[in-house]
Amino acid sequence: MVELSTRISQIQASPTLAISAEAKRLKEEGRDIIGLGAGEPDFETPQHVKQAGIEAIQEGFTTYTATVGIKKLQGAVCTRFKEDKGLEYQTDQVIISTGAKQSLFNALQAIINPGDEVILPVPYWVSYPEQIKFAGGRPVKVKTAEEDGFKLTAQQLKEAITPQTKAIIINSPNNPTGAVYTKQELVELAEVIVEEDILVIADEIYQKISYEQDAISIAALGPKIKERTVVIDGVSKAYAMTGWRIGYAVGPQEIIAAMGRLQSHSTSNANSIAQRASIAALLGTQEPTLEMKEAFDQRREIIIEGLNQISGLKAIKPAGAFYLFVNITGLVGKTIAGQEVTDDQKLAELLLQEAGVATIPGSAFGQPGYLRLSYAASEEQITEAIKRINSLLNN
Repeated sequence: MVELSTRISQIQASPTLAISAEAKRLKEEGRDIIGLGAGEPDFETPQHVKQAGIEAIQEGFTTYTATVGIKKLQGAVCTRFKEDKGLEYQTDQVIISTGAKQSLFNALQAIINPGDEVILPVPYWVSYPEQIKFAGGRPVKVKTAEEDGFKLTAQQLKEAITPQTKAIIINSPNNPTGAVYTKQELVELAEVIVEEDILVIADEIYQKISYEQDAISIAALGPKIKERTVVIDGVSKAYAMTGWRIGYAVGPQEIIAAMGRLQSHSTSNANSIAQRASIAALLGTQEPTLEMKEAFDQRREIIIEGLNQISGLKAIKPAGAFYLFVNITGLVGKTIAGQEVTDDQKLAELLLQEAGVATIPGSAFGQPGYLRLSYAASEEQITEAIKRINSLLNN
């Protein structure tokens, strides 16, 4: 029997991808499944972006590029960061990767030494703890409260910091809760971060999908916090380009350079055609993104109203992204479809098998007793899913 490395043996498979795969399998068997599990916009990539990709192919732009990305795309990232986030960077502070997930992976590999601690507000995106562990670090999970909007407080951060603390991951707008930190909340966190001299990984992949207010980058709060922050972003969510696999990291030049060295020995450059398409996304009209956000906003109203009328379910209104984090503790112990709801995972299983609705259990995000539902689905699908959920839970 082959003995696997200790490092890989402690890494768990992505539960969100596993549930999405199961939903897809049931669909292929002929089941009528409504997918509210995937974190993927259900919109087409904008036409002008597709056209840029086609032109790249036709022009023969299909060879290797610089490992860190083509200069024009790095410049486009700088332009968007200045216009959208109020942040100024040079191109040597930008790396283009195969998706924001790789940018995050590279950043953690570049800054974490064995035994370093990384503070992780709970609930968290499923890949954070696994990537921290793969880098040799230890995730320090700090549970946030629903009554605080699932947002880490400055006091919680201060209490979690030890001599081994190297960094904190801040994800705003948040996956899975949709929470968006206010400027004042970020200012308070930044004061602790600067005082304690730790680093920040700011995952801002959903920043252009924020409803009541524009999401703010913590790096924009001043030079001291900026020099400690690596911002992770990409085109997947804001431009409906998940399959194009283009993400980027922006931050201190020495960290970005280290990430580039790692990338040169792993994936090399990101896809050349997708890089050209991403330039069109970033520098072209932003109207498709705004239209997509408006559609998500309408769907947000439908799903929050519908689910909060179902006995046993309770959710606070998300301020960003396209997820609803639903408290299901009122259903634990009840019998549904002849089976006891022992936990959130059991309820997710029942919803998929009995109602044909795919969701993600909150335990996958470190928060048992909840379900994450994506409203990156049509209004018709969301309405039908609410009916199915209500029918299953109230029969």
